[in-house]
Amino acid sequence: MKIKYLILSFLLFASGLIEAQVRFEAKVSREKLGINERLRVDFEMNKDGDNFQPPSFEDFTVVGGPNQKISTSILNGKMEYSKTYSFYLQPKSRGKLSIGQAEIVIDDKTYKTSPITVDITAAVDKPTDGDNTELIAEDNLHLVAEVSKANPYLNEAITVVYKLYVSPRVSVSNWRELDSPKYADFWSQNIDIQQLRVENGEYQGEPYRYVVLRKTILYPQKTGELNIEPLTLSIAVDVPSERRDIFGSRIYKTVNKTVAADNKKINVKALPDDKPEGFTGAVGDFDFKVTASKKELNAGESLQAKVEVKGNGNLKLFDFPELTAPPSLEMYDPERRENVNTNLNGMQGSIAETYTIVPTRKGKYPIPALSFSYFDPESQTYKTQNSNEILINVDSGPLAGNEPSGNFPGVNKQSLAIDGAQFRFIKLDTNLKPLDEDHFLGSAGFWSELVLPLVAIPLFILFGKKREERARDVRGNRQRKADKLARKYLSTAKNNLGDQKEFYLALERSMHNYLKAKLHIQTSEMSKERIEQLLKEKSVDETTISDFISLLESCEFARYTPASSDAMKHDYEKAVQVISTLDKQL
Repeated sequence: MKIKYLILSFLLFASGLIEAQVRFEAKVSREKLGINERLRVDFEMNKDGDNFQPPSFEDFTVVGGPNQKISTSILNGKMEYSKTYSFYLQPKSRGKLSIGQAEIVIDDKTYKTSPITVDITAAVDKPTDGDNTELIAEDNLHLVAEVSKANPYLNEAITVVYKLYVSPRVSVSNWRELDSPKYADFWSQNIDIQQLRVENGEYQGEPYRYVVLRKTILYPQKTGELNIEPLTLSIAVDVPSERRDIFGSRIYKTVNKTVAADNKKINVKALPDDKPEGFTGAVGDFDFKVTASKKELNAGESLQAKVEVKGNGNLKLFDFPELTAPPSLEMYDPERRENVNTNLNGMQGSIAETYTIVPTRKGKYPIPALSFSYFDPESQTYKTQNSNEILINVDSGPLAGNEPSGNFPGVNKQSLAIDGAQFRFIKLDTNLKPLDEDHFLGSAGFWSELVLPLVAIPLFILFGKKREERARDVRGNRQRKADKLARKYLSTAKNNLGDQKEFYLALERSMHNYLKAKLHIQTSEMSKERIEQLLKEKSVDETTISDFISLLESCEFARYTPASSDAMKHDYEKAVQVISTLDKQL
C-alpha cells in the first residue's frame, strides 16, 4: 500500500514539473496538401519570450503573416497563457518538404521547435484552404501602436496612439477589448475620443481604412528600458467566402479574430546631474509667478498671495515652492486650484496655490522672493525663474515694536509716540454706593462658592486619572493620531465625493503626499514597484502594502471606467483605514 502512495506522489510531482515547463512547439493545419493549396503553420508558446526567429521557409512562399495572437484563460484556478505566431505558406514544388526550426529566447534560454515534414502532391481540382477565411481576416486586419518618442527623458510626455487598419476587402462589424495595457512604470491618462472616425490611409504601401481607437499620454516614472504592453482586441470581421447567392453576389462570412498590437520598448533617459537647488522634478516648458491681491491694508484685514505655474509638462507630478512670511503676517495653508487639460501634447494649463495672509501689526513686511526650476527637454537644460519680493504695507493696527528687524531687510521699527491724551478714557468722577454687608453673607452665591470647590476636588482627581490612563495608552494614542493624520490628508478627496474625476485625482494625490511626507521621496520616484520596495524596507506587512497598491490601481482604473458614489465612499473609507494602519507601522 505504501509503495502505491509513493508511486502516486511521484507521478503527481512529475506532472507538476512537466506542467511548469516552458512549451514552444510548431503545428501545421495539415500534413498533406496539393501544390495549389495553402498551408498554415503556428508557432505556439506558453510563456512570453523575445527575439522570435522563424524558419527560412526556403521550400515555400510566405503569402501571409507573421500574425500574432495572445490569449489568457483561467482553468481550475490556474492562469493559462498562450502566444502564437502564424504563417500562411504556398509550396514551391511537389514532394516531401521540410519546415525548419524556429527559435525564441524565454527567461534567457533559447528554445527551438522540431522540424516538420509535409507531403505536397499534384494540384487538386478543387483547392481548399481550410482556414481561407481566417487567412483573409489575418492579412487584411492590423492593430498598430504608434509611440511618439522612443527615447524620452524621465517625466517627459510621450503619446501612444492605437490604430486599427482594415483593408477594403473586408469589413468590421464589432469589436471589444480583451486585455488593456497596465502601464506599470508610467503615469498615464487616456484622452477621450468622442466619436470614432474612419479615415483613409496606407499600411505597408497599400490603401487601407483606419480608425483611431485609443490615445494615451504616458509620463515615464523610472529610467532605463521600459515596456509598453500591447492592447488586445476581439474583432468580428466580415470576410467574402467562395459561395455566392442566387443573384451571383458573394456571400460574406463573419470570423472572430483576436489581434494584438506589438510590445513597444522605449529607453528612458535620466535627467542631467547638474540639478539646480530646489528642483522637484518639473519637466516641460513653464512660466512661474507670485502675485498678491493687494499690498496696502490694515491689521486684521486679509490678502491673497498666489503662487502659479503655467505651461506644458508634468504639471501634476512635482512639488510647488512654499511661500514664507514674517511672523507678524499670519499665513494659512494654501488652497490648490488646477486648470489642466490633457491632449496629445501632454498636460497643458496652470496650477496655483493661494495663501490667505492676515497681518496682525502695523508696519512694512516683505514676502521673500521664490525660485522655480524645471528641465526643458527641447533645449536639454535646466531653467530657473525667480519671482520678485512683495512688500506689504500695513497702515494701521498695533505697532510691531517687538519685531526683530534684522531678519527681514527693509523693515524699519517705528517709534512710539506718547501724548498727554492717552489716559482720557479713565473716569475721575465716580458714583459708588456702599455694599450691604449682610447682603452676600449667607446667600445662595455665598454657599455655592463655598461648597463647589469641595465638590470639584473628586472631579479633578477623576479627570486626572483619566488623563493619565489616556497618556499611558500608547497604542490608542497612536491610533487616534494616525486616524487624524489620515483624515487630514484625505480631506480634499472627501470634499469631492460625488465628482468621480476630481475625487480620484485628489485621492491619488493625497496618498502620494502622505508617502512623500513619511518616506521623504520625490513624486518622480512614485512607481508602484518603488513604493512597494520602500514599504517592505520599512517592515510594513504585506496586507497593508497590497491594500495601498490596490487603492492606487483603483485611482488609475477610475480614469477609464465610471464609478458609483458607493464605490467612491468605499475607496475613501479604505484609504482612511490603510493610511491609519500604515502610519502606525511606520
